[in-house]
Amino acid sequence: MNTLLPDNVFRANVGAVIINEEGYVLAFERLKIKGAWQFPQGGLNEHEEPLEAIYREISEETNISKEKLILISNYPEWLAYELNNEMRTPKHGRGQVQKWFLFKFNGNSSDINISDVKEQEFSAWKWDRMDNIINDTPQFRKQIYIKLKNYWNIHFA
Repeated sequence: MNTLLPDNVFRANVGAVIINEEGYVLAFERLKIKGAWQFPQGGLNEHEEPLEAIYREISEETNISKEKLILISNYPEWLAYELNNEMRTPKHGRGQVQKWFLFKFNGNSSDINISDVKEQEFSAWKWDRMDNIINDTPQFRKQIYIKLKNYWNIHFA
C-alpha cells in the first residue's frame, strides 16, 4: 500500500543485512544512482509485521527466497534517517524509521536475480566488506550502517 506522507512524517520501513560464509555483506547498487550502494529495504504495508515485510522486500528486490535466508538477529530498536528538504517525497515523507534484520545467506549466486523482478531498483550486486559499503552508501544512510556494524560486531563476531 502506497500512502502519501506529509513531509513531517517518517515512513515505517524494514531493512536487511545479508552475510555469507566468509562474513561479506550483500549490497546492491541503485539503478538510478550509480555508485550508491545499499542493503535491501522497503516500506511496511498496512497490518504487516516487520519480519514478514523484510522477507517480502528481499524477494521483491533480489528474488532471494525466504528458504535461502537464516535469521540471525534483529537490531533491538528502530533506527531513523532524515532526508534533506530536496529529497523528501510524498512516498518517503521526512525520512524513514527502520527495523533491521541480520540474515545468513544459505544459497548460491544463481539465487540472486535483480533483473527478473516486478520493479527493478538495482543495477548490480556484490559481496563486500561492511566498511566498503558504508563508504559507498549515501550520507543519510551512513550512521545507520555504522550502528548496525558496531552492534553486530559486538554480538556476533
